[in-house]
Amino acid sequence: MKNYKIDVVIPAYNEEESIPHVLADIPKDLVRDIIVCNNNSSDSTAKVAVENGATVVNEPTPGYGNACLKGLEYIAAKNDDPDIVVFLDGDYSDHPEEMKELIKPIILNDVDMVIGSRVLGELEKGAMMPQQIFGNWLATNLIKLFYKYEFTDLGPFRAIRYEALQKIDMQDRDFGWTVEMQVKAAKFKLKTEEIAVSYRKRIGVSKVSGTIRGTILAGHKILWTIFKLL
Repeated sequence: MKNYKIDVVIPAYNEEESIPHVLADIPKDLVRDIIVCNNNSSDSTAKVAVENGATVVNEPTPGYGNACLKGLEYIAAKNDDPDIVVFLDGDYSDHPEEMKELIKPIILNDVDMVIGSRVLGELEKGAMMPQQIFGNWLATNLIKLFYKYEFTDLGPFRAIRYEALQKIDMQDRDFGWTVEMQVKAAKFKLKTEEIAVSYRKRIGVSKVSGTIRGTILAGHKILWTIFKLL
């Protein structure tokens, strides 16, 4: 694993309380660069991330996908491509220490993309809202129906070969980011795998599932993305 260049992208909006925990738990011997994509935070997310050893890029336009794209823009500008890019959230709901297991299928089994499945893993009670659980079930079943690829989750904790990431040419700028990646993986016939990951209650209130408006918008965008890419 030491011979692989691995960069981590963490979209973050007002995560000053959680981001130190996320950064502390990332296996430092495993990764080359940790990029926190500060997405128009009004708190000290950027300052705290820098203090805890991360590279910070600022994306003032709100949107989960916008933040991720800014991180990828930074990676591309380095002119020293990574082998693997890992995505995880900045709210400390994921378990960053499980990253070693997440990337193993890529390194050992020539897999293109690995999804960390909360459905297959240990899900702390209350960590996912009922609407999230239903939305995941509906979206993954629609992907199976229309694209003939089996997933159990749209989990944010994922790893992908940089070459494959460039090939699928990610475009979504908000809630459709994760499902776009999985649908495009199916369309481009990437070799994918899921591993069981742990998931806990996030620090702070979710900006998406924590509000009715956010839940509705996210659900609409996920379904729209699945059908748009047919």
